[in-house]
Amino acid sequence: MKLGVICDGISRNLKHALNVMDEFNLEYAELQYIDEKEVGDHSREEINEIKNLLDQFNKPVSCLSRHIFAGLTSKNIPGDADHQKHMDALKRVIEMAHIVNSPLVRIMSNKKEQILWGNGGAEKWNVQHGAWDSLPPLIEPAVNLAKKEGLILVIETGNGTMINSNYTARKLIDTIGDKDNLKVLWDPANNCWCHELAYPDGYNEIKDGYIGHIHIKDVKVDTPRATLEVKKMGEGQLTDLFKPIADALRNDNYNGVISFESVYHPGNNNFEDGFRECIDFFKKYFG
Repeated sequence: MKLGVICDGISRNLKHALNVMDEFNLEYAELQYIDEKEVGDHSREEINEIKNLLDQFNKPVSCLSRHIFAGLTSKNIPGDADHQKHMDALKRVIEMAHIVNSPLVRIMSNKKEQILWGNGGAEKWNVQHGAWDSLPPLIEPAVNLAKKEGLILVIETGNGTMINSNYTARKLIDTIGDKDNLKVLWDPANNCWCHELAYPDGYNEIKDGYIGHIHIKDVKVDTPRATLEVKKMGEGQLTDLFKPIADALRNDNYNGVISFESVYHPGNNNFEDGFRECIDFFKKYFG
């Protein structure tokens, strides 16, 4: 399978990150933060320098990942000041994507608010879906823009966002009705927060053409105690699921990129050290 890494999980110095990628034979670069700037905030000159570095190291870009729409709420409406700020950022990221030849741009969804569907009496006493109803109109203009620009948006399953499971990601895509231009950026570790079992449950929700990109890390979550711990690969709650996930992706001919997300450190706040402790495990199952 095609393997890569979110580069700033190694270092925000892109040249150093690319050198480390070469050390471990990782092919695809996912770009998020470079030299303390998020993608979409770099000048044209800086973008050209980034492109030259990528060409020098022969690293194709898998995805440009900005936190577009993160922080919006159900009170926002399409075209208001906050929404327009994110749309303007998306336009800048798309411009960069054309220069560095990234086929994908990552977006997020609104800040998490209560959504609850139900029946058997719950529809009278408990159901809340107003926050959900506000979401598709905020995302759809971005999908239309991506379609016009010939790119695909991938919406990440985040642990603090409205889209926090593969079920809700698929529901959003089906609601908008554009499976070609909006796909799921599946992060099985983030989905642990809402207790969606990554395999087989989560995988089965999106296996039929919904997956656009994948992030892999390991975690331990304790929702009642509102606690999240990033774990060394193979020591978290996804340990026993990595192999069946990888096997299913191979069997179903997944042809996208799987990015290792280096957000673990071994107690010293050094994420490159965490990367080096985890990468062999990642490659063992997904390589």
